[in-house]
Amino acid sequence: MESIKAARMAAIILYALWSQWLIPAVTTIIHDRSFVPDYILRVTTGNISVACETRLSAIVNGMFPGPELRIKPGKATWIRVHNGMTDSNLTMHWHGLSQRMAEFSDGSPQGSQWPIPPGHFFDYELQTHLNDSGTYFYHSHVGIQALTVTGPLIVEDCGRPPYKYDEERTLHWSDYFPQKDEEFQAGLEAVPFVWGGETHAVLLNGKGIGVGHAASVGTCDALPVIEVDPGKTYRFRFIGSTGLSLVSMSFEGHDNLTIIQVDGSEWTQPASVNLIQLGSGQRFDALFVAKTADELHAEGKTTYFLQFETRDRPAIYRGYAVIRYSKRVPLPSPPVEAVLSLPNTTYDWLEYQLQPLYPEHNGHPTLAEVTRRVTIDAVQIINPTTNQIIWRLANQSWTEHTVQKPLLVDIYQRGEAAIPDYDSAMGNHGWDPKTRAFPAKVGEVLEIVFQNTGSLVNNGGALDVHPFHAHGQHFYDIGSGSGSYNAEENERKLVHMGYKAVRRDTTMLYRYSTVTDAGAAAGWRAWRIRVEEPGVWLIHCHTLEHMIMGMQTAWVVGTAADIQKIPLDHSRGYLDYGGNAYGP
Repeated sequence: MESIKAARMAAIILYALWSQWLIPAVTTIIHDRSFVPDYILRVTTGNISVACETRLSAIVNGMFPGPELRIKPGKATWIRVHNGMTDSNLTMHWHGLSQRMAEFSDGSPQGSQWPIPPGHFFDYELQTHLNDSGTYFYHSHVGIQALTVTGPLIVEDCGRPPYKYDEERTLHWSDYFPQKDEEFQAGLEAVPFVWGGETHAVLLNGKGIGVGHAASVGTCDALPVIEVDPGKTYRFRFIGSTGLSLVSMSFEGHDNLTIIQVDGSEWTQPASVNLIQLGSGQRFDALFVAKTADELHAEGKTTYFLQFETRDRPAIYRGYAVIRYSKRVPLPSPPVEAVLSLPNTTYDWLEYQLQPLYPEHNGHPTLAEVTRRVTIDAVQIINPTTNQIIWRLANQSWTEHTVQKPLLVDIYQRGEAAIPDYDSAMGNHGWDPKTRAFPAKVGEVLEIVFQNTGSLVNNGGALDVHPFHAHGQHFYDIGSGSGSYNAEENERKLVHMGYKAVRRDTTMLYRYSTVTDAGAAAGWRAWRIRVEEPGVWLIHCHTLEHMIMGMQTAWVVGTAADIQKIPLDHSRGYLDYGGNAYGP
């Protein structure tokens, strides 16, 4: 048996591809037991103390959240991910990083790769560009594991950043639910439907107080703490790794936040805000100016609260963290009454306000440049075949179980025969009925419009919010609004404002009321993209419950020749579940 394992390991051949700005070259790397990756992430299951409770969870390197990874721009980084779980598959997605040069490493099960079987590992290649510097995170893309299999990923600055600051702090936000992952997911797929409930805690860097608990020494976590020094300017990296919650937050006594970067690589013009609104999958970098010693003395305080609350849910969770200016000062107890009054509306925060610090010469595509519009209606229905409550996008429900073989694997094995039929897709909401995938041609200029609609379940008309996330190439977000999308009206607005859209990877499809008529159009979000990066990429709602219920789409960009970057002889290890690219 050991000799068989050794033979398999010796056969693991992966490709490191030089970035596009260098002379094109390919270096063969043998990934056996002698190979030393830059990082090792080992996912196991264990009991963790979180939100004043104990939960059996999948965790990374024995931690929750997982360790912060810092990688260099303009170079390849290899991260070995071990699946130490005994009964669950695993992948790892590098949220916000386009895997344009390492397409098998995107981490989307049944999209770009087979999942990692129990007892195996996979070496992910993160090939960054020089302009990828920014804030990202990693998480599992299997089931609901991302609740706890998650951690910060920072691409370090390439040279001196355009904004000055003294230090930085990472603020990684997540949700806590008491159920085991399997129980949670089973309820969402059950008949009758079993909702997993609202979040029991919003956690900052893994700390927080669960519903029904109070902070007390020895029995429950203290409040999360952000340590700062007087007079310094900090770069706060806000990471939205929540599974469900849209979180609004503001700092007591500090209303001087300045947004400087969004969703990783896009530096923005400075945008002054007095609160941060963070949806699942989103990242914002903001400058935080600490008070001076004189200001602290005048106010007679050395601790302040960061208040955060969930929005657009049936119940509001309110939590607190502490901004502390001296480690010698004891932490305060959570306030009984709210310290701040946060707005209830969410749909107008920073809309049409963020603009690039370094505008491209051609900017976002104009309406005249758009070659095709894909409208994706978000619809909640009862599946007439199974009686499950599901979500559909563009009249299709897609999960990691929809196709039997990963689309990218199928393209490598069957070539052009595995590419979705473009003409069939044009007559079927934009996706090919045979492959269940949306085709896109390199060189197209797409306008993708997400349309919120009233729920068809029992004709109730209920509405929800959806953080839509795109794998692969970032898009230009061109705005949102109530009702139905009117392309000409929105274009006039963009032109009148002189607005230059920033590139994003996750933006919110809002609701403008809690209920409407069943099936009625009730809010939209629009993206534009000049299609440039061949591969297999998912676009989906980043609410974990909605993903499990089918709120995902798979896109195949380019021809088979465009996509097949790795010679077949050297890609065979990727093409089977548990194949040679998945080391034991």
